[in-house]
Amino acid sequence: MKKTIKVGLLLATLLFTAFATRAQAQSLTASQSRYKDRTTENPNADADIKIVGDFLNSLVSEDLDKAKSLLAENYKGYGPAPTDSTTTDQTISSWQENYKKQLNRKVDFVTETLRVLSGIHKGDWVLVWGNYSFTQDGKNISFPFQYIAMVADGKITADIIYYDSKYIFETLGYKVTPPEKEMK
Repeated sequence: MKKTIKVGLLLATLLFTAFATRAQAQSLTASQSRYKDRTTENPNADADIKIVGDFLNSLVSEDLDKAKSLLAENYKGYGPAPTDSTTTDQTISSWQENYKKQLNRKVDFVTETLRVLSGIHKGDWVLVWGNYSFTQDGKNISFPFQYIAMVADGKITADIIYYDSKYIFETLGYKVTPPEKEMK
């Protein structure tokens, strides 16, 4: 009995290893096998990082004319939820509402950039890891965010931002509950 269990475990381990290796090989082949085959150094690194930094700083400092001037005509913003998207006018309007409620706004961030060589994400991207803070209703809010912007011809054409909006709502005193499950 012990021998049968050991042989069974050995066989299962071998099959799992073979499957995992094959799956990994297929995955690498499908998306290209090497990092350097998919990305390269952004030749516009300094300029693109400046554009994105200026955009973020102008939003926080209430310079909406400058922020708007850094967005492409066909700009599209996404996040923090997968279904959230905005245009230039919606982004500017959203920040105008933020200014009415938020005081002592501050942003601190670091950046990196790269060029994606092919596929639907082809282009120059600036990646930002930062922290945004403000005071609202007497409460100090501070949270990390990730922001990724595609830059072309000196303008931000698309961006994606991720942060924990639930944390912000709860810190402001809202009760956040998950939506009820649909009855089937």
